[in-house]
Amino acid sequence: MKIQRVLAPNPGPFTGPGTNTWVVGDDREVVVIDPGPVESSHADAIEGVIGSRVVQAVIVTHTHPDHAPLANPLARTVSSPALGHGPGPDFVPDGLLVDGSVVEFAGGSLRVLYTPGHADDHLCFQMDRMLFTGDHIMGGSSVMVDDLSRYMISLERLRTENWERMYPGHGPEIEDPGTVIDWYIAHRLQREREILDAVTEGSHSIDEIVAVVYAEVDVELHPLAARNVATHLRKLAADGRVRFDGTLAEPV
Repeated sequence: MKIQRVLAPNPGPFTGPGTNTWVVGDDREVVVIDPGPVESSHADAIEGVIGSRVVQAVIVTHTHPDHAPLANPLARTVSSPALGHGPGPDFVPDGLLVDGSVVEFAGGSLRVLYTPGHADDHLCFQMDRMLFTGDHIMGGSSVMVDDLSRYMISLERLRTENWERMYPGHGPEIEDPGTVIDWYIAHRLQREREILDAVTEGSHSIDEIVAVVYAEVDVELHPLAARNVATHLRKLAADGRVRFDGTLAEPV
């Protein structure tokens, strides 16, 4: 089975070098994972990699605008279904994928793992001991998270498997998945402790907490840090460890 990457021309703070589109299959059939944004040069590059092969499905890990908008146009061009967990901005699935769904192609298959946290509709795709991780785990960096409680559960689920290699939605391939998953979990727990300590020691607004916890981080990145702090505070409040009204936090 051949795994080919086509890098989308959308580099940035959230996307790193750009979105990784994966074309996976043999000499006859393929699936396309995360075709990315609507960009004619990227569509042409994907079609060039596909060549004369039959596309069994165009599938998306989630419906964020750097992953899904090209799925429907590409699926129409190559006469295949577009598949995902549900509809989203600029994406309407022809078929729905849920936890345990199987996409068969080229004598192999992808098994769907529902991994909410980064987004409510996030999926990963397992092929043997390899995993296409979308934005659940990225190569070379941590990720932004909408729901930290669900995200940690999803990470713990992946930690129970003996993965050989991961193919992320951004960044390089991950050759030591177990180590990276452990780092992701440890990083989040450390940040949680730091934020809880800041609240306990008298920082109550998100900006005050950011100034303490991210003191050595470039201030241009503080808006992203503020989003991360708010996500952690929502989890801490759900765990009963702080009181948080969306703006101010107080120790319990």
